Amino acid sequence: MKRSEKEQIIAEVKEKIERAKGMYFADFTGITVEQVTDLRREFRKVNVDYRVVKNTLVRKALESVTGYDKVIEKLVGHTAIAFSYDDPVAPAKIMKKFRDKHEKLKVKVCVLENQVFDGTHLNDIAKLPSRSELIAGIIGSIQAPISGVVGAINAVARDLVSVIDAIEKKKAA
Repeated sequence: MKRSEKEQIIAEVKEKIERAKGMYFADFTGITVEQVTDLRREFRKVNVDYRVVKNTLVRKALESVTGYDKVIEKLVGHTAIAFSYDDPVAPAKIMKKFRDKHEKLKVKVCVLENQVFDGTHLNDIAKLPSRSELIAGIIGSIQAPISGVVGAINAVARDLVSVIDAIEKKKAA
């Protein structure tokens, strides 16, 4: 590989690192091409880039961005990286599901919003709610008091009508 090609790959990986909200570094040894294709397909559905890059090139890209010293020491053996730009938890859910099914994917390290976690925390990260689930929960929390107010107003109006109806029946009798 020529030096210019290496520099281009380093620049691409650096750009992905800077953009990513979540990164997952994994050892893909023992996984078949068909299984990797399925994994990539699942990643594409949630806008996740899955890339295999030489450790030396990833190391140089990481060194040019501060805060990833713990990641650099984990770059041993075959390494694939999943870059998530929208939802930092989505790749963890996909990788956990894949690992439960095939038992060959070994996660080395996880990075969420610039926080570095050991690969053993994948199950914990996969349990976190996704971005869309968090938004739905927040919207539900905002709507709950509003619907309570509407219910209270309707109850007052219903009770008022009941009282007026009872008075009318009493006067008629």
